[in-house]
Amino acid sequence: MFETFPESTTAIRDWTWDNYQPFVDELLNRELTQASVNGWLADWTKLYYLAYENISRSQVANDQNTADEQAEAYLRNLYATIFPPLMEANTKLSKRLVESGLHVDNFELPLKKMQADIEVFHADNLPLQVQEQALGMEYGKIVSNQTVEWNGEEVTAIELQKAWEDKDRATRERAWRLWADRWLEDREAINNVWGQVYTLRQTMARQVGFANYRDYRWRQFKRFDYTPADCETFHRAIEEVVVPAARRANKRRQDALGVDTLRPWDLDVEPTDNPALRPWESIDDFERKGENVFNNVDPELGAYFTTMRNEGLLDLPNRKNKGPGAYCTRFGASKRPFVLMNAVNRNDDVRTLLHEIGHAFHTFEVFEQLPYHQQQAYPIEFAEVASMAMELLASPYLTLEHGGYYTPEEAARDRIDHLERIIFFWPYMAVVDGFQHWAYTHEGIAQDPNACDDKWQELWTRFINVDYSGFEETQRTGWHRKQHIYRYPFYYVEYGLAQLGAVQVWARALEDQAQAVKDYRAALALGGTRGLPELFGTAGVKFAFDSETLGSAVALIENTIESLSQ
Repeated sequence: MFETFPESTTAIRDWTWDNYQPFVDELLNRELTQASVNGWLADWTKLYYLAYENISRSQVANDQNTADEQAEAYLRNLYATIFPPLMEANTKLSKRLVESGLHVDNFELPLKKMQADIEVFHADNLPLQVQEQALGMEYGKIVSNQTVEWNGEEVTAIELQKAWEDKDRATRERAWRLWADRWLEDREAINNVWGQVYTLRQTMARQVGFANYRDYRWRQFKRFDYTPADCETFHRAIEEVVVPAARRANKRRQDALGVDTLRPWDLDVEPTDNPALRPWESIDDFERKGENVFNNVDPELGAYFTTMRNEGLLDLPNRKNKGPGAYCTRFGASKRPFVLMNAVNRNDDVRTLLHEIGHAFHTFEVFEQLPYHQQQAYPIEFAEVASMAMELLASPYLTLEHGGYYTPEEAARDRIDHLERIIFFWPYMAVVDGFQHWAYTHEGIAQDPNACDDKWQELWTRFINVDYSGFEETQRTGWHRKQHIYRYPFYYVEYGLAQLGAVQVWARALEDQAQAVKDYRAALALGGTRGLPELFGTAGVKFAFDSETLGSAVALIENTIESLSQ
C-alpha cells in the first residue's frame, strides 16, 4: 500500500485525516515479525515525516508573515484536525512495537523513549495541546507586531536594538526606554496568555497522573540522565563560579565606558572607541561569507550549507510581522533542515547563523546515518552542543583572510564579546530555568502574574548584576521577553548544559581542531541512539553540572579574553 504514499507535502496539502487513516490502519494491521519489522519502521517513518513536514512548513509560513491570515488559518486547522489523531496514531504504533518484543538493531534507547511517550499520552490532552499551540502562536503574534517610531521611521523592536550600540549614551538610553515601554504596552496581553497556558499545562500533567507539569515535562522530554535536583546543583555551581566572573566582566565594561554604574543600555555598545561591528552588506553577502566560514571548518559541512542556500532553506532578514527569534526546523520527508532568523546587521547575526546552522548540520548528519525517525530524534541537550560548539569551532575562520566577516582586530573584538556573553548567559539561563521550576511546582501562586514578577525579580537579583533602578517594572517583567516560557516550556537548561559541553569541545579544538571537528561530527551522527553521557563522551567531553567542570570552562574563557585584550 505504501508504494502509493505521496513523496512531497504538495500532494497532501489538502488532506484530511481520512486520507491518512488507511495508511495508519495498514501499519496497525500488518503482520509484524522479525523479518518485516524494518520495512514496517521504514513505512511508519515515511508517514510520520510527511505529516510533520507539512506541519513544519506551515509553521514556517506563519512565522514568515504572522499577518498572513490564510497561513495562520491553515496552521490552526492542522493543529486542530491533523496533529491530535497523528499523536494518537503514533502512540498506538509505539505500543504495537513495544508489545511485540521484536529486536531492531541500534534501537534500545529509542524503544525506551517510545515507552515514555506511551506513559505520557492521554487522549483527553490532545485538544489541550491544540489550545497550547494556539496560545504559543498568539504570543508570537503579539511580539512580532511590536514596532516603534525611531528617527521618523517605523522599525521593529528587534531592529531598534541596533541603537543600543550607539556611542552616545543618551541615544542608547532613549532607544532602550522606547523598547522597554513598547514591551510594557503588551503586559496585560502576555499575562493573559500565561494564565491560560499555565492552566492547560498543569491540567495535562494531572490527567496523566503527574503531580505537576514539571514532572510531566521531564518524562515527555525523556530526561533519563539527570533530575530536577541536578538542575539545582547546576544553578548553585553557576552562582558560585560564574556570577563572580560576570561581575568581573561587568566591572571591565563599566571602567572602559567610564560610567558610575552599569545600566541596561550600556550592555551592547562597544566599550572602546571602535565603531559597532557591521559584518555584512546584504543578505547575499551574509550568506556567502557564512559559506566560506563553514567550508573552512569542514568541506562536507560547508557543502551542507551550500545545499541550504541553493534550495531556499534560509530566511534570514528581520522584517515587520516576522515571528520572533531564530530557529532551525526539519523537513523530514525531504531530509532537509530550514533556518529562520531575524538578522539586522549586528555581530549577533553571525553567531546566530553559526548556531542555527550547527543545528542544521545535526539534521543532515542523522538523515545521512540513521534510517528511522525514532533514531534520528536526538535529545535537545545535545542538539544545543551541535549549535553552540559550531559557534566556537568556526571562530578561527571569521576573518576576511578566510572569506569571513572581520579584520583580525574586529575578530578579536567579536571573540571577546562572544566569550563574555557565554559568561553572562549561564546566570541568565539559571534565572529562566529556576523560574520555570518554581512556577510549575507552585500551583495556586504562579497563576498570578504579580507573583511571577516577584519571583523573576528575586532570581534576577540573585544571578544578575546590572542597575535597573527606575525601571523595576521592566526588570520584573523580564519573563515576558523569553519566548521559551510561552512556546517551548522547560526548554532552557539544555542551553546551559550544552554550553558547558561546547566550551569543552572548543578546549579540545585549541589542541587539535581537526580531531575535535571529527569527534563532534561522530557524536552528531549518533542522533537519538545514545544517552547524554555517551553523546558527550563521543565528542570527547563530559556531561556535567559541577563547579569544578564549570570552573575549568570559565577559567579558559577568562584567560582567552585576557590574551585577546592585550
